[in-house]
This record gives sequence, structure tokens and C-alpha cells, in this order.
Amino acid sequence: MPAAERVLLCSVAMWLLLQSLLLASCLRSAAAFPKGCYPSEEEGLKTFRCSNARLTEVPRDIPNDTNKLYLDSNRIPFLPRDAFRDLPFLLELDLSHNTIASVESGAFRGLAEHLRSLDLSSNRLVSVSKDAFSNLKAKVNLSDNPWRCDCRLQELIRTVDLAAGSSGGIVCDSSAQEEHVGKAFLQVIADTDFCNVYKKTTDIAMLVTMFGWFAMVISYLVYYVRQNQEDARRHLEYLKSLPSKQRRSEESSTISTVV
Repeated sequence: MPAAERVLLCSVAMWLLLQSLLLASCLRSAAAFPKGCYPSEEEGLKTFRCSNARLTEVPRDIPNDTNKLYLDSNRIPFLPRDAFRDLPFLLELDLSHNTIASVESGAFRGLAEHLRSLDLSSNRLVSVSKDAFSNLKAKVNLSDNPWRCDCRLQELIRTVDLAAGSSGGIVCDSSAQEEHVGKAFLQVIADTDFCNVYKKTTDIAMLVTMFGWFAMVISYLVYYVRQNQEDARRHLEYLKSLPSKQRRSEESSTISTVV
């Protein structure tokens, strides 16, 4: 076989081998992703989409160079601690239309400096600690959740930076005062300071407790004095029944003891 043909055959074989390796690598990468998830590039940003993928938890095999992550319209019930810690370049996170009812403290740890958009709308959030969003600088959408309007929600709203136009969607689904139900939370806190009401209730409870203890101490002291007086009276009556010489000796001992 001429040398030129051998070179050509080797080149073709090498090209086919490279294609096979590339295809196998792509297949392995695709197989590593959860079903229904796929990577793409949008506006120069690396995007990972898992919308409507029937996920019940935050997937683990997300490329760590992802800039935009879509986990919307799934069945994720809660966000555990360090759920996104391996995504140092994440800029946008969409968790809307899930069943999230709990967000653990530290769920967004590692995202504080660079995350700029966080969508938690249309979930099942009733109450979340402000610590869950500690140091987060992202614009946060918390609308369309069954919020309980209380001091905890008030502290949360003061902590996060709400996304533009989303504040009206934070509505009281429950509250200690019935007249607040169905109203926008920002409208309610314009007239009601939930944390101040809670502080007053706590102060009153502490005063009642202190008064109770004080009353118990006073009652004990009164009982103790009366009991001693009664014992002294009985002893004096006993002494009166003794012969005069012995009585005088006993009386002086009793009086000195009482004094």
C-alpha cells in the first residue's frame, strides 16, 4: 500500500477515534445530569435548566461554572443547609413554583457575594428565619406564599432586598389579628409593629411572673412569722402552768430566745 494511502487511512482512523471519544464524553456528561435537566448558554452566561423535571430535591450534579440555574416548577419541599455551596459563579437562581415550605439557615451559604437574583415565589413558605438570608445581596422575590404575618416575617422583610414589583404579592394568609388576613404585608406594617406588640406581651408576662414570685415570698414570710408567734404563745401558756420558780426561769429563757 502506497505511503500516501497509509497516511490517509491513519488520519481517518484518528479522526474517527477522536469523534468517538468526544461522543462518549458527551454521553457521559449527559448521563450525569438528572433527567429533564440540560446545560445551555444564554446571552453569554452558562445556564442549567431543570424546569418541570419532577425534581424532589436540589440536584447535586450541577456544573460548578453555572451562572443561571432554573429549578422552577418542580416538587422540591425544602432547601437544606449548603444546598448551593458548589456554585461559586451563580448569578441567578429560580426556585419558583415548587412546594418549598422550609429554608434551613445556611441554605444559600456561598452565594452572598455574587448572587443577584433569587426567585422563591409561588411556594409554601409560611415562616422563615431572617438568618436563612444572612448577608445575601440578591433581589429576592417572596410573593405568592401563604405567609403568617408576625414579627418573624417583619424581621425577614427588613433583612432582604425585595425584587422590584414583588412586595405587593407578600400577603397575609394568617395572622393573630383576623383583620390582617388577605392584606398586603407592607400595608399592614404601615400601621402595626408586630415586633413591638410581641415585646410588650413579653414584658407583661415577665412582670406577671415576677409579681407571682414576689407574692409567694411575702406569703412564706408572713406564714413563717405567724408560725413562730403561735409556737411562742403556746410555750408561754405552757410555762404559766408550771410552778412559779421553774416558770420564772423558763420565761426568762423563752424571752431571751424570742428576742
